[in-house]
Amino acid sequence: MSDNLDLVSKVLILDNAVEYFDTIKQFCDENGLIGLRIHSNNVLRTLNSYVDLGGIFMAEDYAETLEKTLELAALIRKTRPELPIILRRKADSSSEIQADNLAKCFVDSYTIDDLSPLRKFIDDYIFSIVYPNALIRGITEISVQSLQSQFKAQTVTANAPYIVRDRIIFGEVFSLIPLESNWCRGYMMLQTEESILDSLVVSDVGLQYSQTPFRELNNLLGEVTNLIWGAFKNRFINDDVDRANRSVTQVPLVINHQNKYISFGSENPQLCFKYTLLDEATGLFCSIYQWFIFNLDFTPELFEEIQTTVDDLIDSGELELF
Repeated sequence: MSDNLDLVSKVLILDNAVEYFDTIKQFCDENGLIGLRIHSNNVLRTLNSYVDLGGIFMAEDYAETLEKTLELAALIRKTRPELPIILRRKADSSSEIQADNLAKCFVDSYTIDDLSPLRKFIDDYIFSIVYPNALIRGITEISVQSLQSQFKAQTVTANAPYIVRDRIIFGEVFSLIPLESNWCRGYMMLQTEESILDSLVVSDVGLQYSQTPFRELNNLLGEVTNLIWGAFKNRFINDDVDRANRSVTQVPLVINHQNKYISFGSENPQLCFKYTLLDEATGLFCSIYQWFIFNLDFTPELFEEIQTTVDDLIDSGELELF
């Protein structure tokens, strides 16, 4: 966790033991986790909506009885199989769940007196990949600049970057672009809600529709995606190294529109960013979610931020001598 202090992840806390809340909350605070609680009657409905999570903490008596809790856990696994669940056991209940039943629903278990399995859980399943701080900082900077260049009348802000394991798509429109370098291969995805983005476009005096609105929005999101990718390449990818390390290996992407589901063929968690476009005059705002999915390769030890000098900017034409 020491290298990932800037990253957070949301976890669903399915636990009714009030006497343990302070301990669990302290653990979350110390380990970059944002705990979310909901009523047991709303668990499946919530998981079927857009809640971007890294994992689930579940108590063995959450659904009143152990049998009902196991039934709920099985339904959760069926609904969101990509989300790892860890079970909080009572100290005196170690023999009440058979090993095969435990393995079907949970990746591990812990007791409130021994949180070491919980620490291993977040290291293995949530913060299992180390992302260089320069990469996280750089993505935020270039993305905010790219969004601001297209939404000049809006205020663009970025939330803290975070990790998710789910595969739920946000909104109705998203863009995908491949990421190719000697240290990473995968995709970047931008997601947003069409109607709200449309309202912001209409309110921005610098943006006028020239064709069917949804096509214009598609073009706009595509332009932002290209701007971010171009800046990403300039800052993080050495073309000379890249050309010598091209790979043709691919995996299929599976998209289910009805269930707002996307799979990149990998169990790795995803690096995510959330940006907000705010029209300060009207109070209208739009959320844009950005995922980095390194499903084909991620070798952070080869990562190196490219340091651009003044001479480089002059040679490229971005600067000229006065």
